[in-house]
This record gives sequence, C-alpha cells and structure tokens, in this order.
Amino acid sequence: QAQLEESGGGLVQAGGSLILSCAPSGRTFSSYAMAWFRQSPGKLREFVAAIDWSGRTPYYADFVKGRVTISRDVAKHTVSLQMSSLSPEDTAVYTCAAGTPTCAEYGCYAGRWVYDYWGQGTQVTVSA
Repeated sequence: QAQLEESGGGLVQAGGSLILSCAPSGRTFSSYAMAWFRQSPGKLREFVAAIDWSGRTPYYADFVKGRVTISRDVAKHTVSLQMSSLSPEDTAVYTCAAGTPTCAEYGCYAGRWVYDYWGQGTQVTVSA
C-alpha cells in the first residue's frame, strides 16, 4: 500500500529553523507532484508549498515566501521542506501529499483536492 511518512517535526523557538522530510513507501511517486499542507487547531488545512514531479518548479503560499524552501531528491524519492524564521503562528501539523495537478499554474498545485495520497503528519510547535 502506497504511503507517505513525514519526519523532522518538533519544538523550536521563535526565529528558529526546521527541516521536514517526506519519504514514500510502497511506491516512489516519481511522476507525482508533492506538496506540504498544514493544519492548526480550529483551522482548515492550508497549502504551504508544492513542487512538480521533476523537482524544478516550486510553488509557495504567500505567507511562507522567503522563509520556506521545498526541494525534491529525485534519486531518493524524498521531499524536504526547509523552514526558517519560524513564529508561533507556524505551529501546526504539517502533512505531506502526492498528487497529479492538471496544469502548471499555482492554483492547480495549491488545492487539497489535487492530492490523492496523504501522510499522517508531523507536529511543528514554535514557542514564543
């Protein structure tokens, strides 16, 4: 069964950095776009970043631009999310997803409905 597993979450102080990783099992998702979403208590799951199947084109939500870098190791089939300048507002469960967007525009990568496979998530907590 195809699965995605996140790692790298934890507790960090405001202003700090974290690197999240997503690794597949059961299949490689090499032809899939990969994305990160996050969900805080009482809020809807929101798009953070995505990257196309080749690893060449990233997409970012406005609220993380300049603070987050998504990358893809095509050989290892993993996806990473480097986060810096973290604030308590970034506290959330971060979830990795794989899907097949139907166009190259931001809107085609940012929607939750695009993604068919989801991990269980990893908790990121940023203390003030």
